Amino acid sequence: MTRSPATPLPPPKARRRLRETAALTQTQLADRVGVTPATVRAWESGRTTPRGRKREAYAKLLKSLAEEETVRAPEPEPEPEPKREPGAKPQPQPPEAKPQPEPEPQPQPEPRPQPQPQPQPVAAPEPVALTPAQAFDALYAFSAPALVRQTFLLTGRREQARESVERAFQAAWEHWPEVARDRDPVGWVRATAYEYALSPWQRLRPRHRHPEPPPADPGDRTLLNTLLRLPPRHRRTLVLYDGVGLDLPETAAETEASTPATANRLLRAREAVAGRLPALADPQVLHRRLAELASNERLRAAEPPTVRRGGERRARLRTRAAIAFTVALIGTTALTVRTAPTHYEPPVSPGQAVRGVPQRVAPGALSDEELELRQKLRDQVQDGPERLSPRLE
Repeated sequence: MTRSPATPLPPPKARRRLRETAALTQTQLADRVGVTPATVRAWESGRTTPRGRKREAYAKLLKSLAEEETVRAPEPEPEPEPKREPGAKPQPQPPEAKPQPEPEPQPQPEPRPQPQPQPQPVAAPEPVALTPAQAFDALYAFSAPALVRQTFLLTGRREQARESVERAFQAAWEHWPEVARDRDPVGWVRATAYEYALSPWQRLRPRHRHPEPPPADPGDRTLLNTLLRLPPRHRRTLVLYDGVGLDLPETAAETEASTPATANRLLRAREAVAGRLPALADPQVLHRRLAELASNERLRAAEPPTVRRGGERRARLRTRAAIAFTVALIGTTALTVRTAPTHYEPPVSPGQAVRGVPQRVAPGALSDEELELRQKLRDQVQDGPERLSPRLE
């Protein structure tokens, strides 16, 4: 099924200029489009791009604002008349001279047209093609600091947030052809970092047993503790919607949930935060406080070359481990084939007890009859009986 081409939109700065020219606030424009002010703020900053019906409505509204701006353009003012002093008489205008009949021009030979030099077309500057490493470094420098601060809101641990973002960018470097063609590469990296940071296996690491120092500000400490008490799914939904500024469908797509389920998680997370901090019941105030909490922590990300080299080193180790495992498996298989029997040998059936046979009696002392019989046997000639010779009677 083919998709229709998306409606073109002006650049983010032009969107904001059109709204301000029409004297509209972000809240008023959001009500006319049917979204939240945070979504309009994200559209105007360029962090996100509207899609679907919201894009059509937003493009139609911007087009109408541009047309209104064209209509309101000032017309050229007429030239002012010269001022006259009070009491002064108007100066009489000189009478127009009557046109004199001009003499008929004599026919002149037409000059030969001279060839005009044709302007040489100016070649447009060719776009500079970035290498994969340069494109990766640019993406990392643009989004890594913000992603580290956002991940800190999910985990409450500075080192774990930094490591999660680095692992996500290392995975992006391993799959760079796919990430480079992605419509939202920052979203790809953000989803990977969040999955790694909220993994249950993080609790089994020795570093997780030692708590990190909390924020210095008491308000920031209370807000962070409130966020960490939320379930991981609710916490992630709240950070994406009220912290990052994504709209509801984008938040649902990134958390791999339906839109109604995402809305339910968002409402429950807001209720939990407002129950403990009533001052943050307003989404705008909550968004500002989340941004302040993430900005107050001085979190730094590693340099892009360091992250790339770490990812390449990890990939080499995994490749070598896979090769070693494959060689061991091949050797074990060859040894099994070499030592395995080549024909079938039926198993020996277990023994069974034979009944009805008298038990064997151990040897003992001979009786008198047995002794006498043995003596008779010994007294006889061993070579056989004597030859019988006939006798005369």
